[in-house]
Amino acid sequence: MPASRRRADKHAEKQADSQAGKQPEAPAHRVADQRSGPPRLQQYYREQVVPKLRAELKLDNVMQVPRISKITVNMGVGEAVADKKMMDAALADLTKITGQKPLITKSRKAIASFKLRAGLPIGAKVTLRGTRMYEFLDRLISIAMPRIRDFRGVSPRAFDGQGNYSLGVKEQIIFPEIQYDQIDQVRGMDITITTTARDDRHGRALLEAFNFPFRK
Repeated sequence: MPASRRRADKHAEKQADSQAGKQPEAPAHRVADQRSGPPRLQQYYREQVVPKLRAELKLDNVMQVPRISKITVNMGVGEAVADKKMMDAALADLTKITGQKPLITKSRKAIASFKLRAGLPIGAKVTLRGTRMYEFLDRLISIAMPRIRDFRGVSPRAFDGQGNYSLGVKEQIIFPEIQYDQIDQVRGMDITITTTARDDRHGRALLEAFNFPFRK
């Protein structure tokens, strides 16, 4: 059938559907976007955390309530100096965990004892904001941390004095996206939660409101 004939038939079908009161089908990804709402923790923050912290911290303005602005995930890959395939595997793991393409970090100066030259790729990092940030935090608190061996809570002393919190993870296999039988080796990562809190007390109150498992 000629291309012009096929286009004419499609146009006729659309006109018939519109006359019958039917809407053309939307692409699958648009339908998914319309059905999906805000992340669970983001909605929980708006409805539960904000009024709770405003009363607990005695804040006059709702804009003073601390919030999480970003989460940074760093993974060091020193083995990539000798084997470049290690970097590809680390990037794949970090992409699965965060759902975002990582940025490769390079060495700033040469260190002869480590056979390291300036400009070599030695790590990867991801900065999460918005929807992906809340989804990652939800999986970290609800799924990943309980899977840490002999887990008894995280240290409450890992704040930087400005309300930001950092923790280290020794194994990437605590995240359900990573299949243990498909990894080349176990890798750790550093996770930094940056907040708008004025001090560590406000920062801890914010994370505790999200049921962050601090060690008692």
